[in-house]
Amino acid sequence: MKRSSNQPDTLVPATSGPGALALAIANPGSLGTIEAYIGAVNRLPVLTAEQEHELAVRYRDKEDLNAARELVLSHLRLVVSIARQYLGYGLPHADLIQEGNVGLMKAVKRFDPDRGVRLVSFAIHWVKAEIHEYILKNWRLVKVATTKAQRKLFFNLRSMKQDSHALTPEQVEEIAASLNVRPQDVAEMEVRMGGQDMALEGRSDDGETDFAPIAYLSDDGQLEPSAVLEGRRRDELHGQGLLQALDGLDDRSRRIIEARWLKDEGGATLQELANEFGVSAERIRQIEARAMTKMRGALAAYA
Repeated sequence: MKRSSNQPDTLVPATSGPGALALAIANPGSLGTIEAYIGAVNRLPVLTAEQEHELAVRYRDKEDLNAARELVLSHLRLVVSIARQYLGYGLPHADLIQEGNVGLMKAVKRFDPDRGVRLVSFAIHWVKAEIHEYILKNWRLVKVATTKAQRKLFFNLRSMKQDSHALTPEQVEEIAASLNVRPQDVAEMEVRMGGQDMALEGRSDDGETDFAPIAYLSDDGQLEPSAVLEGRRRDELHGQGLLQALDGLDDRSRRIIEARWLKDEGGATLQELANEFGVSAERIRQIEARAMTKMRGALAAYA
């Protein structure tokens, strides 16, 4: 899965060795299989405290990317170990490692060697933070945890539940006290995590469509946006557009159209209008036909 969020500045040049493994930092699957990647990572040497300090100083003071690369490569096994802890969320191991590697590079970039802390201790936070963010964005279509307290619950509740059964009130109280959150927050997160994504429209297998939410969530009383816009446009044509079309007629033609078609109750007959204007009924029909043609053109131009 390709990453869509902002990437940090790359600390490992693509052309630097050990070649294929340097390229694999961005994509663990590029070595063929995830097992091959993990095997290669575990064969990399572990730095001593003195070597790590020297490399970190070189990168901080001289922006030596080779030093940064060595720091990253020597800690890739840490990312693999942390990513393995999150396999229970159903996301690909390679993707978890990829996100963790991004966090590792961020940690190397911000690491201060003079604080007396090893890089491994500093990097754990960054690696986990990046993996957490990836899981929250991809585990469900709708986010299940948006606040700090909800994130804390999300990543601890699964491991604190003793089985797959629903929590008892006593267990809810115990977990809430342990995590320093409200019992109602624990109960709500359990419901959220227990839910499943469902397609709005059902799948069609063997000519039959599954019963899906689209069948019972639609509200016949509420029109779709396109239907609402179409209705508004139709009303506008019936109102302002019709008035504009009538204004384009001469007085006699307008009188005939209004008398024939715009009366609330029963329009005038051709003979009644013929008597009014002192002409034949056929002449009234001809005038009406020309007026209607002219109005259609005006309404088309207005639309």
